[in-house]
Amino acid sequence: MNINQTIADELGVKEWQVTAAINLIDEGNTIPFIARYRKPVTGELNDEQLRTLDERLKYLRNLEEKKATVIASIEEQEKMTPELLKKIEEATTIVAVDDIYRPYRPKRKTRATEAKAKGLEPLAMIFMLQKSNKSPEEEAEAFVDAEKGVEDVSQAIQGAKDIIAEIVSDNAEYRDAIRNTVMKHGEIRSVAKDEEAESPYENYYDYIESVGKIPGHRILAINRGEKEKFLKVSVEMPDDNIIKVLEKAVIVGDSPFKQLIQEAVEDGYTRLIKPAIEREIRNTLTERAEDGAIVVFGKNLKQLLMQPPIADKVVLGWDPAFRTGCKLAIVDATGKVLYTKVIFPTAPQNKIEESKKIVLDLVKKYGIELISLGNGTASRESEAVIVDIIKECPTKLEYVIVNEAGASVYSASKLATEEFPNFDVGQRSATSMARRLQDPLAELVKIEPKALGVGQYQHDMNQKKLEGALSNVVEDCVNSVGVDLNTASAALLEYISGINKTLAKNIVLYREENGSFATRKELLKVAKLGPKAFEQCAGFLKIRDGKEALDYTSVHPESYDAAKKLLKKYGFTSEDILNSKVALKNLVKDVKAVAEEIGTDAITLRDIIAELEKPGRDPRDEMPKPVLKSDVLDFDDLKEGMELKGTVRNVIDFGAFIDIGVHQDGLVHISEMSDKYIKHPIEVVSIGDVVNVRVIGVDKAKKRIQLSMKNCN
Repeated sequence: MNINQTIADELGVKEWQVTAAINLIDEGNTIPFIARYRKPVTGELNDEQLRTLDERLKYLRNLEEKKATVIASIEEQEKMTPELLKKIEEATTIVAVDDIYRPYRPKRKTRATEAKAKGLEPLAMIFMLQKSNKSPEEEAEAFVDAEKGVEDVSQAIQGAKDIIAEIVSDNAEYRDAIRNTVMKHGEIRSVAKDEEAESPYENYYDYIESVGKIPGHRILAINRGEKEKFLKVSVEMPDDNIIKVLEKAVIVGDSPFKQLIQEAVEDGYTRLIKPAIEREIRNTLTERAEDGAIVVFGKNLKQLLMQPPIADKVVLGWDPAFRTGCKLAIVDATGKVLYTKVIFPTAPQNKIEESKKIVLDLVKKYGIELISLGNGTASRESEAVIVDIIKECPTKLEYVIVNEAGASVYSASKLATEEFPNFDVGQRSATSMARRLQDPLAELVKIEPKALGVGQYQHDMNQKKLEGALSNVVEDCVNSVGVDLNTASAALLEYISGINKTLAKNIVLYREENGSFATRKELLKVAKLGPKAFEQCAGFLKIRDGKEALDYTSVHPESYDAAKKLLKKYGFTSEDILNSKVALKNLVKDVKAVAEEIGTDAITLRDIIAELEKPGRDPRDEMPKPVLKSDVLDFDDLKEGMELKGTVRNVIDFGAFIDIGVHQDGLVHISEMSDKYIKHPIEVVSIGDVVNVRVIGVDKAKKRIQLSMKNCN
């Protein structure tokens, strides 16, 4: 297999682009580095293409290794033929290679292996060839041998049938055909183990749907119902049709062995093939569902992490609770914690007036402009108090409700303990509430991605695959934004290209011992950070007030000479970069000629120009801003037909959950998202989007809100 060409065809790009990318990956370059700084080499493959390429490269290399192992095993058995070798070499999946290898794989003890040990394989071959005019009993007579454990003719025939059943079961072409038939015509069926039991899976107590059409979220729901012992799940197959097709493939004419072979074929299908195919189909559906869910989870996570920061404001983080009180943390514009406090405005203490006075005094003392309120227990009651505080506050004060998913995980983590050794979990959580509003990316990277509440069925998935995919998303987001080398935490730094946990800690340690980095080159003084790591990370680490103005841009140090020649050519200085006075776009008329003159290429030159014109630019600035509030909406205020603004909190296969400010997210079903047909909600909305919605249903008993995005102003 030409792996490079195969991947190129799948991605719809040139083979040379794939070859270049693979060479860079094999040399130890990271995907973010290749995507950003090796565009000329790969023909501008983006990070998404490179991630897919990397994934397929690993799979196809594993496939080639599998083929080599299988070929070696069959050759060792001296059973290789040119036809068999061709089949193996042309196989495009590991499943196909497994199917081909099945007859040659050393088997554990089976009925067929036992029959072969008794010397009955030649008899099975006589039956399979169907050329003898003798009856089965006459042919079997010669194989009766008490010493081998074949007591009579019937035992000999049964042993031969067991061998035939396994031969049919091991046939790769039959298995592939059956698999395809079941994918087209099979059905997934789920029934209740106890019809009277109450559970979230009641919709699936007597449910059937086509294998080829069942959506991923229903597969994952059924799987969970089965795991929790509410459901019994099976794959319904067109058994009679499959058996007839198998018989037609195996039986030749009208020989004396026809009935015997029919029985062996039916046994091979029912006992061996069907259970295996059912497992494979369910595994395939689950894997497909997981892959789809992981893609959606990844897109949701990216939107969550790329929410724009609210900079230059003193924020009060408010972690609501009842009995233990509401924990407050005041955080300055740089994220430094200035003060923490516990107040008791909620039941059972209900010290509302006392709490309001404390907060108003804090607002005045610290110049608080924003309150970041977690959406957990007692959030609704806290919001009512906050609205009263805002009404009484002489200065401008607003609040935002933030999703506190993962805050408890972070607060009790080793990382939080190291960061705030003298804080309790409540103080840490309140601090996280404030910081995840100030800079969502910097704060949320401290939390395990699957704990952030933006996926579905994440705990039921292949955890290794999920964690790998989500880690890639976080890595791409962090490198897309870049980080301040002198303020970034170790938790943030470890996602930067070329930096691992050890190097991240070493960078922070170097800062603590030597003060702020003055230049990017100083990174080479950090323990264990060598030239290769420097090459990979330098462009993503920015220094705001250093000795070199280019260190505040995403221009890579390897391009500094070219950048400086460009600035000189058009009369700009380093100070112009920091003052955002560089304007090159309209001055550089012939990009190719200028690139050659300053010693770079056209693609890199365009990137240099963009960076010099907007130093320290943040791609998050283009994302929807959080909705700042000063008043409250109660669940009881909701009426059908009411139009509201809301923020998308989560996107799943069948819709999206929208925060409309009543502490109970409303659901916009996929059918209520657009007048046009859409395959998935992600086509219409993303996490963080501010959308107009209309209330179309309110169930106060179940606290459910149905929303529509259709025909909203």
